[in-house]
Amino acid sequence: MAPESGPGSTDPLLLPRRRAPPKGGWKSALFIIWVEVAERFAYYGISSNLISYLTGPLGQTTAAAAAAVNAWSGAASMLPLLGAAVADSWLGRYRTIVASSVLYIVGLGMLTLSSMFPSPQQCRAAVDSQGACPPSSFQTVFFYISLYLVAIAQSGHKPCVQAFGADQFDATDPDESSSRASFFNWWYFALCVSGTVTIALMSYVQDNVSWALGFGVPSLVMLLALAIFLLGTRTYRFYGSGGGSGSNGGAGAGGTFSLVGKAFAAWRKRRSKHQEAAWPVDLPSENGDVAEHAALAEEVSGLARLFPIWATCLLYGVVFAQPLTLFTKQAGTLDRRVGPSFQVPPAALQCFLGVSIVACIVVYDRVLVPVARRVTGATSGITMLRRIGTGIALALVTLVVAALVEMRRLRAARDAGLVVDGAAGAAAVPMSLWWIVPQYVLLGAADVFAMVGMQEFFYDQVPGALKSLGLALYLSVLGVGSYISSFLITAIDGLTTRDGGTSWFADDLNRGHLDYFYLLLAALTALDLVAFTYFSASYVYRRKGGSSH
Repeated sequence: MAPESGPGSTDPLLLPRRRAPPKGGWKSALFIIWVEVAERFAYYGISSNLISYLTGPLGQTTAAAAAAVNAWSGAASMLPLLGAAVADSWLGRYRTIVASSVLYIVGLGMLTLSSMFPSPQQCRAAVDSQGACPPSSFQTVFFYISLYLVAIAQSGHKPCVQAFGADQFDATDPDESSSRASFFNWWYFALCVSGTVTIALMSYVQDNVSWALGFGVPSLVMLLALAIFLLGTRTYRFYGSGGGSGSNGGAGAGGTFSLVGKAFAAWRKRRSKHQEAAWPVDLPSENGDVAEHAALAEEVSGLARLFPIWATCLLYGVVFAQPLTLFTKQAGTLDRRVGPSFQVPPAALQCFLGVSIVACIVVYDRVLVPVARRVTGATSGITMLRRIGTGIALALVTLVVAALVEMRRLRAARDAGLVVDGAAGAAAVPMSLWWIVPQYVLLGAADVFAMVGMQEFFYDQVPGALKSLGLALYLSVLGVGSYISSFLITAIDGLTTRDGGTSWFADDLNRGHLDYFYLLLAALTALDLVAFTYFSASYVYRRKGGSSH
């Protein structure tokens, strides 16, 4: 039998897990937040300008590059489901974070090496009859291996670090419970500050200095992140087995799979009509504890109730994928001059997304929540689902604005005589970069509601032993959304070019129709918002502390 792993355990073989200070609290959480800040610097140092690398040194088309970035982002967001299961079942969060950080550093180092190889210039000179690049070179293969190593590394890092940070606050203590709710807001605040600085700095280095340095700096920052995390070890509050880094209550060895398997079996048994009356007596059990199996049945029922909410959040994941791809390519066609000689890198405009998030988090946490508390009487101000729904509605507004801006950009390109067959599209459209800023700002506001709301909701509504899995469910929304975006781009590109037509995502965007794509996403998001409202209206929160509506 596994040793007791609760907060009150006195087993000397396990790390300290006291319920009271000095372990845990904001002191420990700040160590973990700084680790995530450094990790986000490394991640955004790669992802924010990845489409420029693919369409530049690797010579891919806009549609192919956008689909590739979305596929990689999808993998990076979906793999945490596996990483969370490994953490909750075997290694524990602490060890998983350390192991994945080491793999992260290896992947980033290989990525830096791949950028030092000669660029496949034949991609621009030798094209086949369909206008596509020839088969990938060794550099391309090595690059993608390195890139997906980073995605695998993030699978362990992403779900565990935030859950480990939230574990530093005792949900049963009123003061710490309030601090935990604030933790999710300030966690996202720190991430967005880090992302904003990273995008501004690294996009300039990559576009104007070298890609090797642009990839090398994130690898060094990730090394620093691991050192910071290890420095804080003695301050952490540990729960569970596996190095004391499991979740509250601890799943133990094989915890995630064991708990879900037992729960599903108990649920099926309970749902069998012909045994419904006798199930408390006949239900097989290792220890004869009927109450345990009843609780397991309730847990799997609770997980099943999360599915409609998860499914109706997926379109938000599609919208979330656009700044890294099409927003960046769209920005690259504008007049980005600031002053007499400086030109803003296209990816750097993503900074407005981060600035918007930072500003909106402060307003939300310090203004909106206190006002909402007085109106609703709820500790959180508004319910988690209402917060997510508000974010989806703001995403819909963002897409409509993005479509209108793109219509204005295409009109300006036509008026300037830039829509010419065979033109390379190198000349900037006579339209200021400030036109595209509102869609970044609006999406930043949407993130504060939807993204933070999803983080808190999925963490709060899963069983205590599956907290890492809960955060992985939130990340999987972004992963599946990225895959949906990749599928839509690939399918639309194929359909619009099938009979010799022009792709909506033409390499020369002045001949494309991103506005059509944004309007399509807006229509899908509107339908999604209706479905989300329907399912959230009947959802009953798992914890009594969360109000229902």
